[in-house]
Amino acid sequence: MLLALTLNLIVLLGCTTELVSNDEASTNKKTNTDNVDYTVTENTVADNQNSTNDEVCFTTNLIAGQHHIAGTVTVENDGENLIITYTTNGDWTIDATHLSIGGCDDGSIPTTGSGNPKIGHFEYHSTHSDGVNQVTYTISLDDILEDYCFAAHAEVKGPTGGETAWAEGTEFSGNSWAMYVEAKLSDCDENDPPSY
Repeated sequence: MLLALTLNLIVLLGCTTELVSNDEASTNKKTNTDNVDYTVTENTVADNQNSTNDEVCFTTNLIAGQHHIAGTVTVENDGENLIITYTTNGDWTIDATHLSIGGCDDGSIPTTGSGNPKIGHFEYHSTHSDGVNQVTYTISLDDILEDYCFAAHAEVKGPTGGETAWAEGTEFSGNSWAMYVEAKLSDCDENDPPSY
């Protein structure tokens, strides 16, 4: 019995796991820890330029550390999915992102009793590879209301070091500078020109 136990232990310890390189893992991540269906794609865009997709229907600044415009957050609607893209500019890169989408007045975006967002409870989230400057969330329209709000948070690095960043919008009622954005699905009508 001791010999069988020893052989099993040797077999178990002899197994190795294959590591996937960051380059392979970073191109298209499926993060679904909360049983929410979405995909996350990360890129390194040359010269940190925003995509020139004609389908972008809404753009707001990505504000880092309250005082720096570190990039933009854009919204697209392809008819099946809401597509929210964080893109940094200059020397800014993205380490992690957290995103919550829901009704503006129904408490869908998780907050504390004092009105500050609970980033750790946002339904969409991911960490990113070094040097990434564009992150795209693709989310099914099935559960998105016509009038919706989203809170787009990022952990970024730039000339001032590590900073917290938010898509520019309305401040939460708490004592932080965290923000959310009010939007409408109809703002992404095919017949309407994009707003920048």
